[in-house]
Amino acid sequence: MTSYMQKKETVERKWYVIDAEGKPLGRVASLAATYLRGKHKPTYTPNIDCGDNIIIINAEKVELTGNKLDKKMYYNHSMYTGGLRERTARTMREEYPTEMVERAVKGMLPHNRLGRQMYKKLFVYAGSEHKQMAQKPEVLELK
Repeated sequence: MTSYMQKKETVERKWYVIDAEGKPLGRVASLAATYLRGKHKPTYTPNIDCGDNIIIINAEKVELTGNKLDKKMYYNHSMYTGGLRERTARTMREEYPTEMVERAVKGMLPHNRLGRQMYKKLFVYAGSEHKQMAQKPEVLELK
């Protein structure tokens, strides 16, 4: 008996929307990463991008448990001497909510060209409105 290996031409993609309001950041990110990779499908193939498109709304209302709002740090570097910039999770949630969720999801995807291809199917919005209504996305609930 041989294993089924999906081809990239036969991949069927769906659209899903995740409402992040009041949900923990890690739970939202792991659910999104699972669906972006396609691991929820019986036809999952590791070397093919067989995942679906994910829309995350209400990124500004995502929750962090414990003291993470003040203790968790996000770092950027400008590549100049002394160019390290650090922000707390509270600052990120208030000023850059979409970037905070995108970073969490991107960290859970493969760190290679296949992961970069999967990441392009992620759409994050700070509010409850999104532009992909024409695709008729299905609602995904956290379990």
